[in-house]
Amino acid sequence: MNDMITTIAPREALQRQRAGAVLLDVREAHERASGMAEGAIGCAAAEIPATVGDRAREIGLICESGMRSARAAAELHDLGYANVFSVDGGTRRWRDDGLPIVVPEGDADFFDRYSRHLRLPDIGVDGQRRLEASRVLVVGAGGLGSPAAFYLAAAGVGTLRIADDDVVDRSNLQRQILHAEDRIGMSKVGSAARTLDALNPRVQVEQHAVRVTSENVDALLDGVDLVLDGADNFPVRYLLNDACVRHGKPLVYGAVHRFEGQLSVFDAGRHRGESPCYRCLFPEPPPPEAAPNCAEAGVLGVLPGVIGLLQATEVLKLLLGLGEPLSGRLLHFDALSMRFRETRLRPDPDCAVCAPGRAFAGYIDYARFCAG
Repeated sequence: MNDMITTIAPREALQRQRAGAVLLDVREAHERASGMAEGAIGCAAAEIPATVGDRAREIGLICESGMRSARAAAELHDLGYANVFSVDGGTRRWRDDGLPIVVPEGDADFFDRYSRHLRLPDIGVDGQRRLEASRVLVVGAGGLGSPAAFYLAAAGVGTLRIADDDVVDRSNLQRQILHAEDRIGMSKVGSAARTLDALNPRVQVEQHAVRVTSENVDALLDGVDLVLDGADNFPVRYLLNDACVRHGKPLVYGAVHRFEGQLSVFDAGRHRGESPCYRCLFPEPPPPEAAPNCAEAGVLGVLPGVIGLLQATEVLKLLLGLGEPLSGRLLHFDALSMRFRETRLRPDPDCAVCAPGRAFAGYIDYARFCAG
């Protein structure tokens, strides 16, 4: 580091700024979104010469911890800027010292609440605004829907449309973390809305205390960006699959049984012939005796939490356009061995629902179909 560079404490930097020095915040834009030293000007390091102009003016540089600003100050000194200082400890120390911080014009709650997202260049302000404008249908406010909805609300997904016709039972509380003892007998969607509103009042929770059927599934999917499947029965899973293919919506699937869980993303509605649907994996449902639900077979309480959080992760990736979605892959989790394994899935060219060029034939009697 250049020995000619002066490093000073935030309080002295504030005094020099008020005496006429220009203070430049050289962090990235997504970092500055969470708050800047009062009076500082956001400026990428490469833009400093054009921003300042006058080489004789005193220039202060501040970053997050003081490292980047010191490097930028040394580079400026080498360019002929002789009156340059770096703020020791950066914005972090400035904040800890109780010096004034301002956030960009707009919604202070937004910048404070989502500050950790805003610091990620892959999300930033634009990505967070995208989440806030998103709408997700969560089918089921039980074991899978609880952790998934919890984290989607915390992450700032703007609208959660939750569909569940059940009420809270004491046996649910071992795994369905949206609910509480004092809500036994209350509708699950009402209980979910109360919990999520307390967590993040910015999120709108649309309550639909209904069983998802062929008669209402189209209305439930209307206007949403994707569907999270937290259902615990095969008729609803097949119905959701067919509806998502019909309307071109991604379906984030999850299921749990005893000590094992699985999940995938089915996106055949948007990518026919390239991505499989649920029917490509399970053309026909297993017999009822081979697939008991949680009430019949039991389930490790934390298991839905693991799978539900992974579903929420896939939802956020899809909404933000980040990473590689789980489309075309089935992830299986064994809690007893603490192992994941992945199975590649291929679209079925003869699939009854998603085969390329195949017209939608209408919804069927899913209860009868799954009963064999």
